[in-house]
Amino acid sequence: MTGRSAPTDNPQFPTGTDRADDGSSAKVPRQKFRARWRNRCARYERPLWLAAAVLLSLLVVFTHGIFAPAPRPITQEDISAAVLHTLETQVLPSAAAKAYEIIRPSIVRVRRMEPNKNGEESEKGVGTGVVIIDKGLILTNLHVVFGAKRVQVVFADGLESDATVTGMQPEHDLAVLQAHKIPDDLAAATMRSTADLAIGDQVVAVGYPFGIGPSASAGIVSGLRREFYSPNGKRLLTNLIQFDAAVNPGNSGGPLVTARGEVVGLVTGILNPTKQSFFVGLGFAVPIENAATAAGMPPF
Repeated sequence: MTGRSAPTDNPQFPTGTDRADDGSSAKVPRQKFRARWRNRCARYERPLWLAAAVLLSLLVVFTHGIFAPAPRPITQEDISAAVLHTLETQVLPSAAAKAYEIIRPSIVRVRRMEPNKNGEESEKGVGTGVVIIDKGLILTNLHVVFGAKRVQVVFADGLESDATVTGMQPEHDLAVLQAHKIPDDLAAATMRSTADLAIGDQVVAVGYPFGIGPSASAGIVSGLRREFYSPNGKRLLTNLIQFDAAVNPGNSGGPLVTARGEVVGLVTGILNPTKQSFFVGLGFAVPIENAATAAGMPPF
């Protein structure tokens, strides 16, 4: 037969339609892959951003550590300049103020209670005491409580309590009181030996002069191992600390403390050439060693 024969199907030569179908089939997997990737990115978007932020922060810190200059070492001149700046710009409390704040919680007002003409009790005398044991054991002068019908103490927080005289040492004008009631947070004073106490050392006397207080006065140790007659003039007291911090009637039995607030003695009297009981510059205190012995405590 003449003429061309019709084309026959041959797998080696796909038709145009078949070729188009092959292109579409190749695009489907890529589209699915992209869709899955987008879904995963959408699902983990927050963790990915967080991880990226952490990596960026680490990179910044690492870069800063490499390129930032090393800090300059602190010198003694820097420290001195800082201290000087503080001293120039800040008002610091005085040594007396710090000593007072330390001893204040242990200060006690000692009241001598006597019946009046109407039979009612009233305050007939005021002295000072200091707590030496937080169970309510108080040291004061014997002449403050001697012969009293009733002794009452008032603690730093305002608590009032009757007290009993549990010990006396007349040769040092000392008495030991036990309060019947005590505050929950009662603080005992810190005592310090007078062995290394020297003339010129700063001291602070704290008490109730003329019933006003607690009051503080500052001075120095002006003498050691002095002798002085007791306030009633009947007994010679020896080995006393002489000081010039102002004290007056009512300070008796109060503590004489160092600049650190440590008790070195108990104020016992003032020297006055007149018949008036006011301070003229010489006060005397019983060393704390004697006071500790009076309370049954071992001396330093």
